[in-house]
Amino acid sequence: MKAIRTGASPSTLEALEYIDMPDAPAPGPGEITVAIKASSLNYHDYAVVKGMLPTAQGRIPMSDGAGEVTAVGDGVTDYAVGDAVVSTFFPDWLDGAPPSSAFSRVPGDGIDGYARQAITAPTTWFTRVPAGYSHAEAATLTCAGLTAWRALFVDNAIKPGDTVLVQGTGGVSIFALQLAKAAGATVIATSSAEEKLERLRGLGADHLINYKENPAWGMKVLELTGGKGVDCVVEIGGAGTLDQSMLATRVGGHVALIGVLAGFAGPVQTALLMAKNLRVQGLTVGSRAQQLDMIRAIEANGIRPVISDHFPLERLADAFRHQEANRHFGKIVVDI
Repeated sequence: MKAIRTGASPSTLEALEYIDMPDAPAPGPGEITVAIKASSLNYHDYAVVKGMLPTAQGRIPMSDGAGEVTAVGDGVTDYAVGDAVVSTFFPDWLDGAPPSSAFSRVPGDGIDGYARQAITAPTTWFTRVPAGYSHAEAATLTCAGLTAWRALFVDNAIKPGDTVLVQGTGGVSIFALQLAKAAGATVIATSSAEEKLERLRGLGADHLINYKENPAWGMKVLELTGGKGVDCVVEIGGAGTLDQSMLATRVGGHVALIGVLAGFAGPVQTALLMAKNLRVQGLTVGSRAQQLDMIRAIEANGIRPVISDHFPLERLADAFRHQEANRHFGKIVVDI
């Protein structure tokens, strides 16, 4: 079967290799074989293939994988041949608190991922997909969809009448916009491009802020909320935007710290953090049980992911260059 693997350490896009590798083995007890049909790009995957994370040479990247069950092992009752399934970000984190091993065994990073045509793995590495979803749509859920879900409904409890701030037009932010609107919340969205802001309006954003025109956008958020601030910020910028996010949040509000697009480290206004009694919580995706909860919510509300572009597996490096150029709106999918 075909696959992509990193060809250097540290990895570079230019050194990614499109290879032949042995077919997936027959499933053993409690295992399934899945023909992978799609994956999707996340910033975590970009960090792997760009050598920003210390990943082993020869690693198969990509944390997200969706496809069709082609064989089942002894004792498997949850899946049958022909079922559509989607991977989980943490194969070892099924429910409750994450085990200590979870963060070292992320597919595409600590272990081989889904930039390949098939895999044999335990059934718990996968879940069902929302009814009616294509493989491409399902492949957007593992990381981006579940991260947004946890930010709003696991670490928080967004409800009708709340206000949520989302940043930019990447996968997590757009999922957060869709999920927040489904919950009856008001959404404030930021971007640096007017065309993208208008597309956010089309998805239901109630207020729009161009952060290039309003670099002190935290004050603009306070103005839009009558001085109160938002209940939750889905913070994907990191150190470079955290101060504005804290300023934009209400007293006692929640900042879901997800990304590092604007910096890995930097000073924090601890006085503002304390004065507002804020809860700034880092999060990395979620558990298998949380993924199943999200899927039920998606089905109940008819939410469909926004897919910007498609690339074939052999052009995975080009897909990451497209992500790097920030020309996408929503998710970039790799068809396998």
